[in-house]
Amino acid sequence: MERNEQPHEEAEETLDQINKKTGRNMPQAIATGAALVILIVACLLLSVDLFVLLVVVFMILALWELRVDFATVGLHLPVFMLWLCSSFTLIATYYSPYHLITMSLSIIVSIILVAIAASAKISVGNRLFLAVAGKLSNTDASARLESSFNHEGGEQHHSRLSHVAVSVLTVLYIPLLASCVIISLTFNGHPIAHAIMLVFLPALSDTGGLFAGAWLGKHKLSPRISPKKSVEGLVGSMLFAMAGAFAVFACTYDASKWATRWWVPIVAGILIGAVGTFGDLCASMLKRDIGIKDMGHLLKGHGGVMDRVDSILMSAPFTCALLWITGL
Repeated sequence: MERNEQPHEEAEETLDQINKKTGRNMPQAIATGAALVILIVACLLLSVDLFVLLVVVFMILALWELRVDFATVGLHLPVFMLWLCSSFTLIATYYSPYHLITMSLSIIVSIILVAIAASAKISVGNRLFLAVAGKLSNTDASARLESSFNHEGGEQHHSRLSHVAVSVLTVLYIPLLASCVIISLTFNGHPIAHAIMLVFLPALSDTGGLFAGAWLGKHKLSPRISPKKSVEGLVGSMLFAMAGAFAVFACTYDASKWATRWWVPIVAGILIGAVGTFGDLCASMLKRDIGIKDMGHLLKGHGGVMDRVDSILMSAPFTCALLWITGL
């Protein structure tokens, strides 16, 4: 009986060590990741329009999480206006025959409308207050102490300009960058391949960085911002993204494309690995400054939706531009 229990205990200890090193519940993270992959692939196989709708839904969830996160330090986001403007921007960008012009005009109008709504600072109902209370109750005390708003000279009450600035930043961060995912579906006749590259390669890069950092990570990349990020994890992110890019290219393009553009998967892997990691660090810096551990709680093992899409959003314009410039 003791012999049978020993391997089980050793496996649990190994799993606990991996969970501590990665900062995640790995079984939950893997299960949630698999479910997301199935959902995204199903939408792509059924209809690209469904994928566009899925992007809109994830963006709406991400905006709500960001609203709660900023509300913990007294900053107000006009979430209803953000939902309306962002949804219109993504849908209009995809269905308009002038994709880039429509996206640009929609973002400009969104900035104006969101800025006006943010200056009004109108809140309806108590759902936000309950969400903030739940967020703060689950926040690590040490993380709260790291918040710049808890230091001497920090401010809990902000000017209208602060609310407007944060709201405009949100427009530039979520709907603008998400529009790059939508734009990639509209050129060169490979929407599924482009969607896979923009969505799955950053996720694959995150996975590579996670495993490389967990097993090989010794040299800290930025211990002040994210203690678990390592140089080895960054290299793993690039290599995994590169391998994924080669796989997508092999399944999508013919020999004539490979003959002149064999270098594109290498550049794509380096770009996605580096920019995705930078996006993670930016999100970690924001969380540390606000004083929270996760952006949300909607995805088991992954934290919030924002914790999953930050690297996707940051790498989207670079990948989209690379595919467009190279004619792929």
